Amino acid sequence: MNLVIVESPTKAKTIARFLGKKYKIESSFGHVRDLPKSTIGVDMENDFKLKYVIPDKARKNLNKLKELAKKADQIILATDEDREGEAIAWHLQEALKIPKDKSERIVFHEITKSAIFEALENPRKIDMKLVDAQQARRVLDRLVGYELSPFLWKKVARGLSAGRVQSVALRLIVEREKEIKAFKPDEYWTIDANLNKILNDKTAGNNDYCSETTEKIIKAKLNKIEGKTVQKLGIKNKEQSSKITKELEGAKYIVADARKKQTKKNPPKPFTTSTLQQTANRWLGFSAKQTMMIAQQLYEGLDLGGDSGGLITYMRTDSLNLSNKFLTDAKNYLNDTLGNKYALSTPRKFKTKSKGAQEAHEAIRPTEASRDPESLKDKLNNNQYRLYKLIWQRTIAGQMPEALLDATTIDIDAKNTDYQFRSTGQVLRFDGYLKIYPEKNKELELPAVSNNEELKLERLDTEQHFTKPPARYSDAGLVKELEKHGIGRPSTYAPTISTVIARNYVNRDDNKKLFPTDISFVVIDLLSSHFQQIVDFQFTAQMETDLDEIADGKIKWQPVIKNFYKPFHKNLEEKYNSLKKENIMPEEKSNEKCDKCGAPMIIKTGRYGKFLACSAFPDCKNIKGMDKNGASKEKSEDIKKLEEKYKDEKCDKCGSDMAIKNGRFGPFLACTSYPKCKNIKSIKENSGSTGVKCPTCDKGEIVQKQSRRGTFYACDQYPDCKTALWGKPTGEKCPDCEALLIETKDGVKCSAKGCGYSK
Repeated sequence: MNLVIVESPTKAKTIARFLGKKYKIESSFGHVRDLPKSTIGVDMENDFKLKYVIPDKARKNLNKLKELAKKADQIILATDEDREGEAIAWHLQEALKIPKDKSERIVFHEITKSAIFEALENPRKIDMKLVDAQQARRVLDRLVGYELSPFLWKKVARGLSAGRVQSVALRLIVEREKEIKAFKPDEYWTIDANLNKILNDKTAGNNDYCSETTEKIIKAKLNKIEGKTVQKLGIKNKEQSSKITKELEGAKYIVADARKKQTKKNPPKPFTTSTLQQTANRWLGFSAKQTMMIAQQLYEGLDLGGDSGGLITYMRTDSLNLSNKFLTDAKNYLNDTLGNKYALSTPRKFKTKSKGAQEAHEAIRPTEASRDPESLKDKLNNNQYRLYKLIWQRTIAGQMPEALLDATTIDIDAKNTDYQFRSTGQVLRFDGYLKIYPEKNKELELPAVSNNEELKLERLDTEQHFTKPPARYSDAGLVKELEKHGIGRPSTYAPTISTVIARNYVNRDDNKKLFPTDISFVVIDLLSSHFQQIVDFQFTAQMETDLDEIADGKIKWQPVIKNFYKPFHKNLEEKYNSLKKENIMPEEKSNEKCDKCGAPMIIKTGRYGKFLACSAFPDCKNIKGMDKNGASKEKSEDIKKLEEKYKDEKCDKCGSDMAIKNGRFGPFLACTSYPKCKNIKSIKENSGSTGVKCPTCDKGEIVQKQSRRGTFYACDQYPDCKTALWGKPTGEKCPDCEALLIETKDGVKCSAKGCGYSK
């Protein structure tokens, strides 16, 4: 018996479809060894030797693998082909004490029958250079997190954390918010001329530049003044705009130059991790984490019947390469389905420009070119289908001809003045790759005109504008910025965004854009002033380059860690002594008085934002929540009413009194015996009643809730009933599966995963 070990049970199930009875496929369920949680686990005095332990959650499964390993003739480690996958394979070999002559390492970038058998025919040994690169990353992150986080606890607020990549990402978000707050709009004006052809026997239908249309209006923008191009802020106010329109009174509008040229629109490159996350965010509204979760499902494979395998290649990659087999299959598919005018005679190949590109050897692509999305629509849930369709369209489109457009430009002089207007338009002549990958492409066909032709002015439009502040980062924007600075690698983008949100450094606004919480400004200002390396773009990017060189075997990992750690640790010790909390966290005055001792209340910043605290601390420890205007919100009239209503409420777990507390998401009931009893209950008045009965427990009601991810709906009997929905229930049931229908931005849909019903 040959034992094949992978990380994921889903991956194991997919591979099992291909291999016969002589193979036993098992999952490690991720890492089987890790650094301890209670201590740093790195011996700084002994060349950064790591102390690995087996997590409690991994022990039972590891014992099972040990028993299977004893019986196996050969042990095949088939974890992912990136650095983390290599490290997991090494940890398995060490934890299971597998003799090196009894183990093999295989890698593949797609989970298909042909790829698995090819990998089995070409085994190798564990690449310790990749393992060392992963260990170096782990040590760096551990040293920063375990040494800097306690410093933040002591000098700023409890519960804070710092990280080598997360802190740089947070700096980007904080600096963008500072730009937005400091932004001052500038006024500017635009002037458009609405012109019409003067139709007569000589001009009608006679033109060498533009095709004749039924629409004769030409909308032209003021483009030049005294021969110089008008910049965006060129017309600064109404006075300048009025002066120009006055000078244009009575002017004749003559076509100075009408020209047309054919332009090409090139297809996009196949997806890398970064571009997939960006495009899925912009087109589908997926977060980076959501994109990677769905991509993982498509990669590991879904049960489609027979020996079906993964639907896409490995999704953590910065390569643009496509296999020759796929290129041939794509060409054949296009020839067979769309005809040879939509297929290239020679495959188009893309080159990776990303510095330090590594990990997988191919771009993210479908495992089979001929497996079009519509053939899978009934077998995938809606999100899986949408993401697969996006990947399939993008990859196939890259092997199609460019789209061809006729671009028209008309320059129009206002005679006897210093002003010239310009109108531009374009018409699609051959769709090419757009037939598969429908990008937004605004078409405007201009009327046919000739040089020196006079046009009739219908009206001049003047419009006031104001410059807008930079937008907050979306997931797509932040990933793009991280990649631009060389921060992180394909596997780190999504976890980094998830981490800063989970740690309450960042929230999402109503448009799903990322914005920093109050405490983030304090933390980033502190790090920027006293731990500049940790949030320095160049330094962080250089560390990534060093990790790449470790993976390539060019340098050893211990000197890299040593060069970072010694000055970092020395600086940290100095800052413990020199920095005072009161200087980092300055207190603000408020107009509130303490309702317990009468002392003035001051404004402080904590992990969850600003709050009011009694200035007589520690003699008086009174604190209160705070509204946006700096006033106490704890004892509002609504809170007082709730306190009166629930004054006799008892804890159903210990019998103690229940009290009204005001949390991040509003008032709730909490047991007064805390911390002995941690029972809490939602308050119906505060929970957004929908009037829909919970279909799971048949007791509770579905109510509106808030989380870091935004609004959701859940049963009010939680934790006894854990029904949760990511859309408001309509009260109707799905005609296909009887689950609740919910309202989403795409319309009313079934709440059941995988159902796909919508109306």
